[in-house]
Amino acid sequence: MTSPWLGEFLGTLMLVLLGDGVVAAVLLKKSKAENSGWMVITAGWAFAVMCGAFTAIACGSSDAFLNPALTLGMAVRSGSFAKFLPFLSAQLLGAFVGASLVWLHYLPHWKETPDTGAKLGVFCTAPAIRNTLTNLLSEIIATFVLVFVIGAIFSKAVSATGPAPGVGIYLVASLIWGIGLSLGGTTGYAINPARDLGPRIAHAILPIAGKGGSDWRYAPIPVIGPFAGGALAGLLLKFLAIN
Repeated sequence: MTSPWLGEFLGTLMLVLLGDGVVAAVLLKKSKAENSGWMVITAGWAFAVMCGAFTAIACGSSDAFLNPALTLGMAVRSGSFAKFLPFLSAQLLGAFVGASLVWLHYLPHWKETPDTGAKLGVFCTAPAIRNTLTNLLSEIIATFVLVFVIGAIFSKAVSATGPAPGVGIYLVASLIWGIGLSLGGTTGYAINPARDLGPRIAHAILPIAGKGGSDWRYAPIPVIGPFAGGALAGLLLKFLAIN
């Protein structure tokens, strides 16, 4: 019953359910975690990545990419793009369903929250200072770090002396936490086109009480930037022969 597609779908679903869930806990009114801050959000997203990756592997995806930018980066490194489109569809659908479950989980809290920006922020990213060029650069740089360091963590050079099987996922979760703390203050570190676009579509479709617009004007940035950063990291991994 398990398969790589199912693994990517369920893993990304779990990633977004827990990741968007922690943002909802912090931003929505009358949540017990209201106003608990950036540290809680970045830690919650790190744990979400860990849970998503373990879910993906258990359900059939040994890659556990959960991110089209990472899928693209690894495809560029290897020269094989066969997994890209199937995984992209699984990741986008998983992100949409995960975000929809967050809406259901926090159902009474949407009506209690008057800030439409906060409601949108549960689902997708927005820049602290809106500037197309710098926002795009932020997403490129952060995603480059994500993909390149993941390539390093699972490289033969590290595995020969480094993490035992299964430990790499915890290291990736730590990497996500570090990216959020160090580079996330500019755009909210989407670093994952599916994580941003799938929930943004959910926000547009779902009957969320008192919601505003879905900010489609900004939406290309957290898609184009991560794809560019992932591809650049894949090229450098290939050039340096890091496998």
